[in-house]
Amino acid sequence: MKYLYLVDYWVPFPSSEYGGVVSVIAENDNECHDVLLEWRDECEDSHDGRIMENVSRSLRFALDSIHDDEESRVVDSFTT
Repeated sequence: MKYLYLVDYWVPFPSSEYGGVVSVIAENDNECHDVLLEWRDECEDSHDGRIMENVSRSLRFALDSIHDDEESRVVDSFTT
């Protein structure tokens, strides 16, 4: 089963003034974390420790079984 995760952006002020949200399709928290590690900007690697924390606190919505073949990926993001 796949889920849609709505993950709070993890880079704190002043690097990210207002934060944001990253939407991810993944099977579980670990896969969501891995997708976000690949997606994140290289300069943000000093904040990698916050990603799993935010994934575990994120909203997640189960997708219909017709989406089981959906690629795990970042669907959309809004970050500042």
